[in-house]
Amino acid sequence: MSISYKDSGVDKEEGYKSVEKIKNGAKSTYNANVMNDLGSFGALYKLGDYKKPVLVSGTDGVGTKLKVAFETGIYNTVGIDCVAMCINDILCHGAKPLFFLDYLACGKLDSNVSAEIVSGVVEGCLQSEAALIGGETAEMPGFYTPGEYDIAGFAVGAVEEDQIVNGSDVKENDVLIAIPSSGAHSNGFSLIRKLFTDFTEVYNEKTIGEHLLTPTKIYVKPVQAVMKEVKINGMAHITGGGLIENVPRTIPDGLCANIQKSKIQIHELFKHDAFSRVSEEEMWGTFNMGVGFILIVDAKDKKKVIEILGQNGETAYEIGHIEKGDEKICLK
Repeated sequence: MSISYKDSGVDKEEGYKSVEKIKNGAKSTYNANVMNDLGSFGALYKLGDYKKPVLVSGTDGVGTKLKVAFETGIYNTVGIDCVAMCINDILCHGAKPLFFLDYLACGKLDSNVSAEIVSGVVEGCLQSEAALIGGETAEMPGFYTPGEYDIAGFAVGAVEEDQIVNGSDVKENDVLIAIPSSGAHSNGFSLIRKLFTDFTEVYNEKTIGEHLLTPTKIYVKPVQAVMKEVKINGMAHITGGGLIENVPRTIPDGLCANIQKSKIQIHELFKHDAFSRVSEEEMWGTFNMGVGFILIVDAKDKKKVIEILGQNGETAYEIGHIEKGDEKICLK
């Protein structure tokens, strides 16, 4: 008896359907620098008007937050998370996002589900003004649990060499400006899924599932608006490990970020009774607690930075300052 690829669990026709369903969405993210269409062996992108460009790249996934999507049947937000986790990281170095590629893998491909997931990727790219110029969908029967998917992404941005932000300019008496998160973003979900078992529970007018699947905020536009008018000395994307692990990544040796917990506006999600089972130390060392992104600027620029962010829809506020010290962060 003959056997086909479909007999082994891979449906090529479903794959073709998936590509057709995402093609128009991907094209909506294109700009004048995209040089070819989906379907080529490689994606071509030309650099714009840069004098001494430095490429900045980042890659990430969504993690076990995907489990919440599977259980709720809500697939159109996790693609935004995938873009955000990559784009927000390269933004920390002052990079303007150029393009993004995604990788979607599953055991059994459903073109409707894959198109819904990629619709989120498209939305994330539109929010960050990055072109979705390529990607890969892999159907691997027997490797993934039926009905489950994994998604990861890769972002590339560019910054002029003399405008790179790497924390080296951070100095004593600089202030830390917090930009709020939209929730848990895409971090700590292995713990979150132990705390919440009923995603249909209503909390503050939304279900827990809706709270948890609120996509990671993309900070490109408000932060770039600040960069056009103010020198930013350091930036931090608050991901897994919270403030404790991420702020030190942009603090030079010999300096310490003195952050006051009392100034931080805790996100409503983290006030749910379920989190009472987690110690305070674990909370601050795992979750963003309501702070998604941090800018470190000269004290004289504080008011202007907060004002610009406000004009771009962000209610930013000061949470601390830089002082001499060897610990890099003091959270008290």
